Amino acid sequence: MRLLPSAAACAAAVLLASGCASADKAQTCAEATRLIGQTISGIGNVVDDPAAMRKKIEDGAADLEDMANKAADTTLRDALQGLADSLQKLDVKDANAAVDAAQKVATDGASHLREVSQACI
Repeated sequence: MRLLPSAAACAAAVLLASGCASADKAQTCAEATRLIGQTISGIGNVVDDPAAMRKKIEDGAADLEDMANKAADTTLRDALQGLADSLQKLDVKDANAAVDAAQKVATDGASHLREVSQACI
């Protein structure tokens, strides 16, 4: 689980290095990357506490949906909403489910970060 924050940071660096076409889009891309990274690492950091994880998942999904609703780029909006939808489907009832959820968040988060990267090129 300690790899989650570093994976998010690496993905953010790749996205920022790839650049975005306009200042507004660049800002949106940076914010989306930051939010996805924070969401992934925040959920991974509470893997030992299912109740805290449920809260992080709920908050992360709400934040992602909010940003998706504001995104002008369709691909970026779809990536953010896709991750929000994935989070909303998670059911963290106990410690085992929390571990499974953290792994799914890491995998899905990486996939949606790639989509954001494509939208920001």
